[in-house]
Amino acid sequence: MPESSQIAELNELEEITCTNTDPLPVLLKKKKAIRKYLQAEELKPYQAELIKLQKHLEINKQKMIILFEGRDAAGKGGTIRRVTRYMNEKHYRVVALGKPTEEQRTQWYFQRYVEQFPHGGEIVLFDRSWYNRAMVEPVFGFCTEEEYKIFIEDVPSFEKTLVRNGITLIKLYFSVTKEEQKRRFERRKTDPLRQWKLSEVDLQAQEKWDDFTNMKYEMLKHTHTTIAPWTIIRSDNKHLARLNAMRVILNAVDYEGRDEMLDYVPDANIVVSGAREIELMEAQRLRSGKFIG
Repeated sequence: MPESSQIAELNELEEITCTNTDPLPVLLKKKKAIRKYLQAEELKPYQAELIKLQKHLEINKQKMIILFEGRDAAGKGGTIRRVTRYMNEKHYRVVALGKPTEEQRTQWYFQRYVEQFPHGGEIVLFDRSWYNRAMVEPVFGFCTEEEYKIFIEDVPSFEKTLVRNGITLIKLYFSVTKEEQKRRFERRKTDPLRQWKLSEVDLQAQEKWDDFTNMKYEMLKHTHTTIAPWTIIRSDNKHLARLNAMRVILNAVDYEGRDEMLDYVPDANIVVSGAREIELMEAQRLRSGKFIG
């Protein structure tokens, strides 16, 4: 649905359902409910296309891995839920690994992730992935400098091997601003339905913002490759981030039955290539002496 039509429909629905006699809290709740309804409706045609994509992979025994990376509260989990909402549960898995066990610590770093890889006809969505070693682990001292260095050197060839062996690899980095992250953390503190999301690591995320930004730059600089590129999703607006992430995924495979009437072009204000993000960050550093985010 075009944005102008969506706004017109939103205004019309608000006129129908919201009256001047409504108390302000009720009025705000109604408007929020209408907006969420329209946003959900806008996603549905893309979710229908994701089912077609999934069917194509199943029939052709193709494998897909989607990495969802980014800072805490960047919108990764919510996007994964929308992407998979109508998919056939038999042919996708969401993988969110916890801390490695003592035994896993003695293994090849990538081993526990490889164990979760898809079989033919399956999509695996990693809610954080092996890129923990590129950002979270070095920032919090969970790995040594040598372990980090080995990872950064090894990961391009590791991913090249995956792609050459027929895996479609999509690497999404959700980029949230410091102000929006803070707002989302504050909401988690006060919302009993979201408090479970707030961890000790989250509480330090704002304090370590610059450290994470520096590691983000190093990660993109060393692991954005032609064969396994990064796609940056600006995620301050959750709905637009989800919509455009779906577009990126749908553009990764040429599947049958594509709805040609649908707009698959990512919004240039939301979706940025990894190469362009590196350029933008370097320009920020030249202007202000440091990276912004």
